[in-house]
Amino acid sequence: MAATIWKEIKNWREIYNSRVTTADEALKSVNSGDRLYLTGNASVPLQLLDALVRRAPELRDVEVSQVLTICPQDYVSPEMQGHVRVNTMFISPNVRQAVNEGRADFTPVLLSEFPLLFKNGHLPLDVALLNVSLPDENGFCSLGGEAGLTMTAAESARIVIAQVNKKMPRTLGDTFFHVSRMTHIVEVDAPLTERHMAEEGDPEIVEQIAGHISSLIPDGATMQLGIGAIPDAVLKHLFSKKDLGIHSELISDGVIDLVEAGVVNCSRKTLHPGKIVCGFLLGTKRLYDWAHNNPMIELRRTEYVNDPFVVAQNDRMVSVNAAIEVDFTGQICADSIGPRMYSAVGGQMDFVYGASRSKGGVAVITMPSTSTLRDGSVVSKITPLLKHGAGVVTSRNHVRYLVTEYGAADLYAKSVRQRTQALIGVAHPMFREELTEKAKELRYI
Repeated sequence: MAATIWKEIKNWREIYNSRVTTADEALKSVNSGDRLYLTGNASVPLQLLDALVRRAPELRDVEVSQVLTICPQDYVSPEMQGHVRVNTMFISPNVRQAVNEGRADFTPVLLSEFPLLFKNGHLPLDVALLNVSLPDENGFCSLGGEAGLTMTAAESARIVIAQVNKKMPRTLGDTFFHVSRMTHIVEVDAPLTERHMAEEGDPEIVEQIAGHISSLIPDGATMQLGIGAIPDAVLKHLFSKKDLGIHSELISDGVIDLVEAGVVNCSRKTLHPGKIVCGFLLGTKRLYDWAHNNPMIELRRTEYVNDPFVVAQNDRMVSVNAAIEVDFTGQICADSIGPRMYSAVGGQMDFVYGASRSKGGVAVITMPSTSTLRDGSVVSKITPLLKHGAGVVTSRNHVRYLVTEYGAADLYAKSVRQRTQALIGVAHPMFREELTEKAKELRYI
């Protein structure tokens, strides 16, 4: 076996050249009834996906397994019905309508367990569609911006179609995949999709919430920050802190300035000291360029990064994740609006539990106190009861801090009466009287 591996490494250029083809030719390997894994986040292999859409009319019942994808929605359009059907484990905006119209499927699963669905045979994979960097001198390509969810899926597939991309950063860690393991290679020169976190949400409210969260983060903390404007804004409030670290399913642009200022140096991490550990990158070209060959950053498999028992090995672990609504007892809905599916559990429970088990850890759930409906009316996101059909992502037994623009409510070890009072205290003032009356009707206070 060792001799075979060495021969493949030694002759990798010959292997590589023999497998280079076009996207349309490579996608001829996909047959009706196959299950495909699609690399996601900002690393969606767009040329391969376009070729799949072109081939779709010739196919029946092809399943695309994915998580978050930032790309056009052609592959979940009504015209794909009967040909290609998405099965997503996280409902991103481009597939949300298809899921709620019944044209795509949603499979609930903890992000830490997602890759194991393929490895353990629950969802056997026929084909993996990858987006990788140029090969190094030994023929190893890096999975670049999305390694955490993809490495195990790539190893589990019978056929691997790789988009070898000149623009993909070469990230370090558990990211390398040899060309000899690729069935087809499609060469491209295409930038990664960019996402500007700071453009989301009401800037004033976002800043107020970020300020409250930053006060909960001690010097020497290791942080996990989810997707969105609030986690990104939190980073801007941390320049007075010392010796912060990162262990997170993702990192975005806001990390760069803290590293350059010496605030994030990972020196006091109790697991992987000196290293930023994450599963994927999501941001702008600045982030992707900064991560290229950066020895401070290690991308690792999500089943490792998100494992609560791994997370808990970081002392002073702080997790920050978002909610859609919370009821008086502390039940957190973060994946649906009533029965309408909106996103997924993602890594929220992984990190809430991991941070809660950490020595000196802090688990934060955050949201604005209100939301504005389509008809222009404003409603409280702190409610007596969750909406009918709402999904509980973080249970009342796991919840710790709930932060809005009006402050931080510490719910841990608190009775329902105490929780109700604390939550009303961080609700929008226009709803506090009404919420108090509802709490009395429920006999909570």
